[in-house]
Amino acid sequence: MVSQTTKITNEMGFHMRPANVFVTEMTKYSSNINIITNDKKINGKSIMNIMAACIKYGSEITVECDGPDEKEMLNKAIEMIESGFGE
Repeated sequence: MVSQTTKITNEMGFHMRPANVFVTEMTKYSSNINIITNDKKINGKSIMNIMAACIKYGSEITVECDGPDEKEMLNKAIEMIESGFGE
């Protein structure tokens, strides 16, 4: 398992469009991904779980990946989050 802590840089937070883009990309990997925020562990491949978490701009989150392609998955997830999901 690998993990890394980062902050949400998208001014609108982890809302519907970034959540959709994120989940679409993460489902390409066979590893599992969790987002940990406010002591909640969220399935990073579930758009509904991400939306329900209401992760706002500036929130500190930990991304945790576990599986055969965990390092590649973590790198892509962090890249997407820190780039503001291209917005």
